[in-house]
Amino acid sequence: MQGVRGVVHDGCQLHEHPPLTHLLYRVQRTVQDRTGPPVQSVQSVTSCRAQSEVIVPSQPVVSLVGEDVVLPCHLDPFMNAFDMFLEWARPDLNPRFVLLWRQGEELKTKKHPSFRGRTSVFIDELEKGNISLKLSKVKVSDEGGYKCVMSALSKASSVQLVVGSVSSPVVQMIKNNSGVLLECESADWYPEPEMFWLDGEGNLLSAEPTETARGPDGLYTVSSRVTVEKRHGRKFTCRVTQSKINQTREKHLTIPDHLFMFPSTVVISTVIGCAALLFIPAIIFVVWRRRLKKFSK
Repeated sequence: MQGVRGVVHDGCQLHEHPPLTHLLYRVQRTVQDRTGPPVQSVQSVTSCRAQSEVIVPSQPVVSLVGEDVVLPCHLDPFMNAFDMFLEWARPDLNPRFVLLWRQGEELKTKKHPSFRGRTSVFIDELEKGNISLKLSKVKVSDEGGYKCVMSALSKASSVQLVVGSVSSPVVQMIKNNSGVLLECESADWYPEPEMFWLDGEGNLLSAEPTETARGPDGLYTVSSRVTVEKRHGRKFTCRVTQSKINQTREKHLTIPDHLFMFPSTVVISTVIGCAALLFIPAIIFVVWRRRLKKFSK
């Protein structure tokens, strides 16, 4: 099958035989010239600028703290945006501008202070309609809705950025009268995570309620404790998870057998051991005395 040939108009890809939404010329009527053949009168020209849409992803963009992230945005049909007015904004901030691009250069003085030196566009891609925003060294405060605005088109679209922060949990084992107390803590999480205890077969354990604290940097620290006995096995897992950013961290541990020995068992074992140490020399002494008497006779 022969492909549809395309033509370029004002930096925009158009089809030679397009659907109505991509029609370049619309014919109003045919006028009969008295002295010549019929001619067509063109009523109007629909430009690519009026047709292009600002396209962004429908799902939120997820990034971890400290990473670089791209907020996708492009023009469809594509058109050269290098010499146009592009605005990236956060409506909840004042000033709202995350990046301003006008006629081939960035207006850095208009940018919100928290984004200075951290936002940019792909300059070589602007002529292809790629007006995506690159945000470097992501912070928790960067989370929110961003608007991609093309003033010449009088169109804008919004993309949501979800920011996450994770860390590996740390576990301690403490022997007590009931068994072994396991303590798990994990800091620097965002958003607030959940914490679970699992046995060696992956079954949930009944633990104390999770304690949560939030620091001045907006990050969460969670901790949980559970007391286990020998009947629960020796292998356990502390799991921290955050479904919104699809992140999970785990810490696996194996409890040594001696930690399951209760104080009473230790005392009994010690007494038996001491008795054995005393009993053996006594037997040796009795045997020696008997043999001594035998030789004296």
